[in-house]
Amino acid sequence: MKNDNKKTLKKLAILVIGSIIAAYGITLALYAGFGGATLAVLWQGIARTFHISIGTASFVVALGMILFALIYDKSQIHIGTVLYQIVYSTCVDLFANCHIYSTYKWINFLIMLLGVVLFAVGTGLYASASLGRGSYEAVTFALAEKNHWQIKFVRMALDILVVVTGVLFGGKFGVCTLITVIISGPIIQFVNAKAKQVLKI
Repeated sequence: MKNDNKKTLKKLAILVIGSIIAAYGITLALYAGFGGATLAVLWQGIARTFHISIGTASFVVALGMILFALIYDKSQIHIGTVLYQIVYSTCVDLFANCHIYSTYKWINFLIMLLGVVLFAVGTGLYASASLGRGSYEAVTFALAEKNHWQIKFVRMALDILVVVTGVLFGGKFGVCTLITVIISGPIIQFVNAKAKQVLKI
């Protein structure tokens, strides 16, 4: 029982750390001036349309995705799904005004690239805890596992869908969006597998 409790605490710690890293990464990329990082484009559109904060918009989008996952594959939803979303959405608003950027565009580009990588690393890390996916990951893994599709391809397809929807709502499409579509899926899949192996979870 004691070992089980330690393992659960370890998983919760990994989930929270991953959530914070992902939230920091996506906000770092979002405010660099190169458009939003896929899902953030949808948040931007909803935030502007309904005059709410980015964090609140992320929470609203998450509720819709959690509902879909519950219907399609409820095994993806767990206590971690709720915990992740509370930590993630809170941190998105918390980090929104904490970044420092340069007057040089190329430096901001590198900062944006770092943000995308951190977002994907954090996402893969908290998904590896297997305490229930984050809302977007729950949809991603539900579709991938139920249909025997590769995670990276499902993620790329979903990224395109949310970006198009976000732009229709008024979100900002840019270079950041394209880079996120291309690199986040493979990084998430790699980190998810490596974290399980290294951390033995």
